[in-house]
Amino acid sequence: MIGRISGTLLHKQPPEILVDVGGVGYELQVPMTTLFQLPALGEPVTLLTHHAVREDAQTLYGFVSPRDRELFRHLIKVNGVGPKLALTILSGMDGERFARAVHDDDLTALVALPGVGKKTAERLLIEMRDRVSGWLDQGAGESPTEGQSQPASDKLGDAEGALVALGYKPAEAARLVARVDSDDITDSEELIRLALRSTVRG
Repeated sequence: MIGRISGTLLHKQPPEILVDVGGVGYELQVPMTTLFQLPALGEPVTLLTHHAVREDAQTLYGFVSPRDRELFRHLIKVNGVGPKLALTILSGMDGERFARAVHDDDLTALVALPGVGKKTAERLLIEMRDRVSGWLDQGAGESPTEGQSQPASDKLGDAEGALVALGYKPAEAARLVARVDSDDITDSEELIRLALRSTVRG
């Protein structure tokens, strides 16, 4: 199983990235908490990975921090939560915010995430309580990666496309992006981050 990858970051199209490792390009699915910490294209990058193998596909999921990968692995063990939904949850809130929501029985915060219905949120509150009880007040320390400025149309389109890939309906993705004051935002990653944060109040 592949547990770690080190190489050169070639492409970022949320939630997918491409990393060159010795001439072989590895496609990875990453949560936004990881995407915002990635270096610029062409720079070296090291990611912890979770290798999911099914009869019809093999998928690599990448994470900057051990905490994010640990949370992802806990989430996919919950009944009704697959890798795609786990990625969406991690994109909407980091480990500390998730632990706080579970600790506070904050059903509303979890249901606000795309794809998380009331029954799934209730299962998360019950099954994840013991697994994340020691995570409070230990933030992931995420910070957006600075990059070159994008044209407004590209920036908005990329942000909306990323939200749709994470499970939002196109109209909802457009509404979330429109809610953010994007005039002073230089790239789609920052726009996605702010749009996601507007859905969950920590």
